[in-house]
Amino acid sequence: MLDNTYPGELPLVLQHMLERDQADETTASLPRRSFLKLAGVGGLALGVFPNLAMAQSTAAVQPAGALKASQQPSAFVQIATNGEVTVTINRLEFGQGVQTGLPMILAEELDADWGLMRSRNGSSDAAYMDPRFNLHITGGSNSIKNSFTQYRELGARTRAMLLAAAAARWNVDVASLRTQIGIVMGPGGRKLGYGELAEAAMALPVPENVTLKDPKDFRIIGRPTTRIDARAKSSGRQDFGIDVRLPGQLTAVVARPPVFGAKLSSMDDSAARAIKGVKAVLRVPLEGGAEGVAVVADGYWSAKQGRDALKLQWDTAAVEKVDSERQLAQYRELAGRPGPLHFDADMAPLQTAPLKLEAEFVFPYLAHAPMEPLNCTVQVSEGHAELWTGTQFPGVDNAAAARVLGLKPEQVKINVQTAGGGFGRRGVSSSDSVVLACEVAKAARGVGLNVPVRTLWSREDDIKGGYYRPMHLHRALIGFDERGKVLAWDHVLVGQSIVTGTIFGGRVKNGIDPTAPEGMREPYSLPMRLAVHHPKLNVPVLWWRSVGSTHTAFVMETLIDDIARATKQDPVAYRMQLFGDKHARHRAALQLAVDQSGYGKKQLPSGRAWGVAVHESFSSVVAYVVEASVRDGQPVLNRVTAGVHCNLVVNPRSVEAQVQGAALMGLSMCLPGSAITLKDGVVEQSNFGDFTVARITDMPEFSVHIVPSAEPPTGMGEPGLPPLAPAFANAVAGLTGKPVRQLPFKLA
Repeated sequence: MLDNTYPGELPLVLQHMLERDQADETTASLPRRSFLKLAGVGGLALGVFPNLAMAQSTAAVQPAGALKASQQPSAFVQIATNGEVTVTINRLEFGQGVQTGLPMILAEELDADWGLMRSRNGSSDAAYMDPRFNLHITGGSNSIKNSFTQYRELGARTRAMLLAAAAARWNVDVASLRTQIGIVMGPGGRKLGYGELAEAAMALPVPENVTLKDPKDFRIIGRPTTRIDARAKSSGRQDFGIDVRLPGQLTAVVARPPVFGAKLSSMDDSAARAIKGVKAVLRVPLEGGAEGVAVVADGYWSAKQGRDALKLQWDTAAVEKVDSERQLAQYRELAGRPGPLHFDADMAPLQTAPLKLEAEFVFPYLAHAPMEPLNCTVQVSEGHAELWTGTQFPGVDNAAAARVLGLKPEQVKINVQTAGGGFGRRGVSSSDSVVLACEVAKAARGVGLNVPVRTLWSREDDIKGGYYRPMHLHRALIGFDERGKVLAWDHVLVGQSIVTGTIFGGRVKNGIDPTAPEGMREPYSLPMRLAVHHPKLNVPVLWWRSVGSTHTAFVMETLIDDIARATKQDPVAYRMQLFGDKHARHRAALQLAVDQSGYGKKQLPSGRAWGVAVHESFSSVVAYVVEASVRDGQPVLNRVTAGVHCNLVVNPRSVEAQVQGAALMGLSMCLPGSAITLKDGVVEQSNFGDFTVARITDMPEFSVHIVPSAEPPTGMGEPGLPPLAPAFANAVAGLTGKPVRQLPFKLA
């Protein structure tokens, strides 16, 4: 199903690179040579993460033909005597629905009773690696896409073992048996529930080859299904990482410098130590050579009071102080220089093009701002450590924790916790929040506090703490004719690289981070020259839900509309013309949205206008037809109709939820106050009072329609986000007569 992966974040180009790296691997774990290919070229030095390869290779190498750890039912399926089936999830659940989607896939082949299906979180054990990448990862909308066949086979193997156990008990040929909703049926009306057979079944050899169902026989996959965790989440009973409670546990909060990378010059902690409940005040290292101060107490409130009482002086003299106004001027200057080329079409036709269009786009830094702030609980004992955190990269975090704590990767266990959102922020190759928690736990242990320590970020820590979607500037000069045929498109993109210095840094080629221009030009066959500049600034940056498409989709889809308007063409018809006889999925998604919205057929109320956009990201296509208006000088999104092509759907309700959630996040980018800005190196925003996110009152009337398909599932965590803002902007341009060139929208 396409609904199930995280909003967050592994860029499509990096997925393709991982796929190429894994193409020749046949072992059960990631061999060291693959790690070297992935990270050693120029991205992550082995000295930084010396244990990453080992942490990703804790399973023994299997002989040729043997099943991998990720194919063994014993690691994923637990059947209780009452017939309840608990499925272990090999991904982080943080709102995208994997705790339902993956069990649905397994239950289909197991022929289980859906009412008895349960799910639980996995860990950093090798069994829970992505079966395609051989890495622990939740990202890039890959959960269902990459584990669809894996979980089908797990269910089918478990079913085969149950049948074999029943055949042995009844002393009959297994071919005479069948299953029916959690029961093995035998000759003469004999029946045995799965719970009665489970112990014997799990002791049998695991079949290597199994026959999977014909999709026409699916009874669970494709059925709209309420999520397993819906009741717990709607009633407040769901536990997240922030809710971990262990005997003797303490809580730490950390004071950070106001400017990234600054060091502590002086500290007076006497008032903090006097706060009731404060156990220790500890200096701890932070990323980039910075320093922080951790206040450890018996609860969050006393720790926060202690932090507020600290008197700290910071040395910011040696670090760059980024300023948003100066940064924009710098970007504009860079855009006027020659740069490395991602596309290099002939620009000579620009000189004689009968029509020309010039445009500059500005996109700000964006915070991820998940509802659950970052947190990590660490328990250290002699020769062992255990962590509890919501993480997209448990294997990477395992290696980082081992390095900080002076342990071997196999001496560290990460228990993946359900997380309250992430959008990429919980998938950082530097493992910043985990490293910090381990540094705090180590320092606490050094002063005699041999107890679990939960390091907890406040909302302000989260908003001001870095790892933002980078600021970008785009500049375009387009030449075209009266029919809208693009003759030459000269384009420049300026923005920080998000992969330089990470485990993917070796993929920067010719000075270009491939995640920055992803989404440019496609799906349109256009003669484009695209130059890319990656300035280095003292602001930590990271992927953000839908990665490069957060800005490239807006640029492409608003400029396509501009050309259609300039040549007096309908924007839908113009796009269909550009698709030609290719891009059938784009055409189908767009046509479905058009048909369901009434576009071109119904009369809109006075003061409303249509807006259209379509974009592919993470192998799925989403088209939006929107209705918008302007009220009191502010744009209002009134109605959204989505056409979605994500191939075979596991759970239509999850697809609908993911599209709605992603669209609302895309709407947030458009609203005033939705930018992260810096003044003299200090982030100016700190909480939802000054960093806008869309609220329930901003939610438009919304309908989601899915193109039927039997092809293997693609992703849905992120694809719903990119086309929302340009569709909205195109509607606003239709009302005002002026194109929208920046996010958030600025109409004046």
